Amino acid sequence: MNPFSVFAPPSPAFSSRREFLAQAGNGAGLLALAALLQQEGLLNSAARGADVPANYVNPLAPKPGHFPAEAKSVIWLFMNGGPSQVDTWDYKPELEKRDGKELEGFDKNTGFFTEQVGPVMKSPFKFAQHGQSGTWVSEIFPELARHVDKMAFIHSCHTDSNNHSPALFKINTGMSRMGFPCVGSWVTYGLGTETQNLPAFVVMYDTLGRGIPKGHAQNWGAGFLPSIYQGTALKPQGAPLDDLVRAEDLSDAQQRSQLDLLAKLNRRQMNQTPGVPDLAARIESFELAYRMQMAAPEAIDLTRESEATQKLYGLDNQKCTHFAKQCLIARRLVERGVRFVQIYSGGMDNELSWDGHANIQKNHSGFAAETDQPIAALLSDLESRGLLESTLVIWGGEFGRLPIVQKGGTGRDHNPHAFTYWFAGGGVKGGTHHGQTDEIGHKAVEHRVSVNDLHATILYLLGIEHTQLTYRFSGRDFRLTDIAGNVVDAILA
Repeated sequence: MNPFSVFAPPSPAFSSRREFLAQAGNGAGLLALAALLQQEGLLNSAARGADVPANYVNPLAPKPGHFPAEAKSVIWLFMNGGPSQVDTWDYKPELEKRDGKELEGFDKNTGFFTEQVGPVMKSPFKFAQHGQSGTWVSEIFPELARHVDKMAFIHSCHTDSNNHSPALFKINTGMSRMGFPCVGSWVTYGLGTETQNLPAFVVMYDTLGRGIPKGHAQNWGAGFLPSIYQGTALKPQGAPLDDLVRAEDLSDAQQRSQLDLLAKLNRRQMNQTPGVPDLAARIESFELAYRMQMAAPEAIDLTRESEATQKLYGLDNQKCTHFAKQCLIARRLVERGVRFVQIYSGGMDNELSWDGHANIQKNHSGFAAETDQPIAALLSDLESRGLLESTLVIWGGEFGRLPIVQKGGTGRDHNPHAFTYWFAGGGVKGGTHHGQTDEIGHKAVEHRVSVNDLHATILYLLGIEHTQLTYRFSGRDFRLTDIAGNVVDAILA
């Protein structure tokens, strides 16, 4: 008779008695180690709670930069679809002289529609000089024209792709393929956030039913960074966030008890599997959601703003009401300590964004009318409240547009070789212009600025040395600027 047959079978949690004894033995060893550490005064679980790991740190706690900086937050006004530099901020009188002439030596593969290459086309818009800087501005921006002395222009930007999705990934993440953290995620990973009651990184997209940018939420995703650093997108219709209001049958005390239990279980798991950052992110995401139920409704309640402020932004202007609300919300968010806000103008499909393939005049006039007054108001409002110095405002899209006409209409195709960005506030030198395109705005030719350079400059203005902001993933240290990037010193104050 087998003497061990009288014992009960092993627990389903173990495949054999041998495995059970092995794990029990390891546990006994850990108990002995804990006792020795306690005797030496090296184990102080009581001070932090027995279920809280010693190395637990709130992943969104504010952190200092690598050096002092004026900018504390960012509002990125993203003109989705690719605004035309030669019809907005990069005045080229030579286009008028060459209107209707073929562009010799043009590579038809530059744009997206390779078989629709037409001759040079002049801008349908008039340009005039504004401000003490004498900046040339298209007539489609009458309100923004009054603020050019606050803006630092980079006219020589260029990118890798002539297709929306990879170009969007490039400008947002530094890589032209999906799966990498975006700028907002890198910034909140590096600096945390001043508010613990609102998301560190907020995204707003089109509210008129025109869709979201191509590439969808990957544009504001955290990639391989812990998920707590991804952008929180406000929904365009209905409640801006799911579950923003507590369920009626759940009291505050009950909800608090649920969260405490979840946190305890997650922290226990952190002790068992150290080095898993998503567990800390999971704890913080539940806690943040709880705090947001009280803070977020107030932050996005525009009825708290004066009638004069609402009118300044254009909430009474039917053409721009939707974008005006988003710009005003952006100001209220950075005022409350949110680190990074990104607003997308335009939706997904071609003519539903700044993607003027068919008729550049109609397309750009329409989207400028939606954004001109709200953005101008945002600059004025930030300045009047003393926030412009600490807020970096960025304007631009994923690429520019060709100086030639796209056959079959009066529009322009994509141009990865040249586009314009401008920065305002946050430590930039207003009224400056850096870089140049050729005489018709086809290619950046002087002081060329890559996407890596743009990102390095954004990080620098926030007090971050881009080569030192890294994250180890799959055995390699990654950074936003990969292995390139130079700060554009010419636009720094």
